[in-house]
Amino acid sequence: MPDRLEIIDLHAGYGEAAVLHGVSLTVAGGTINVVLGRNGVGKTTLMRALMGLNPVRRGSIRLAERDITQLAPESRARLGLGLVPQGRRLFRSLTVREHLTVGARAPGPGPAGWTLARVLALFPRLAERLDHRGSMLSGGEQAMVAIARALVGNPRVLMLDEPTAGLSPLLVRDVAKALRVLREEGVGVLLVEQNLGLAMSVADRIHVMSKGSIAYSGTAAELGAAGDVGQRLLGLG
Repeated sequence: MPDRLEIIDLHAGYGEAAVLHGVSLTVAGGTINVVLGRNGVGKTTLMRALMGLNPVRRGSIRLAERDITQLAPESRARLGLGLVPQGRRLFRSLTVREHLTVGARAPGPGPAGWTLARVLALFPRLAERLDHRGSMLSGGEQAMVAIARALVGNPRVLMLDEPTAGLSPLLVRDVAKALRVLREEGVGVLLVEQNLGLAMSVADRIHVMSKGSIAYSGTAAELGAAGDVGQRLLGLG
């Protein structure tokens, strides 16, 4: 069964406000798809709709050839859809170990078989912080915990909403390394990112959003060659 996420003509929003207008893209297993766009174009709404946190008005979402459009978030997670939300959303009172234990309670059917030991090998600094509470962690350590917590759920497809926000260049490189490992393990990655350098370095395909729709899709090389796209849609000089 192909471990891919298919988004077909997706319309979603908040209350009466329509935000997404016919978004379509596919995230295959073992690929990294990056969504770029200015603030307010619908990137986070897309991630929330895919996870079942925002209602879908029209269109469909398929994971491993199963329609998950109407499923609850926890059902999507059990089927192998993982999310690292914007802002990381850690519990200040829980330790690193407790965060990872909670994440591993209902592992999904993803291809990599992520265990606590494998996650700690990917993020060795967390092995030194297992008994530290969320409130004691640096921004970089919080980002590692958020990614690790999603991984121990063993996703087929992992979605990350701006995981490098506020991180130093060194920590951004650590995140990039982790994303490449996921790709090698056959996990599909959907990454919303503001860091264009990171996006260009890891992406198999880049999708640029504008006004709630996908305005451009292509490889990193194709985006780099289409200078007018970056200037027009991303505000690059």
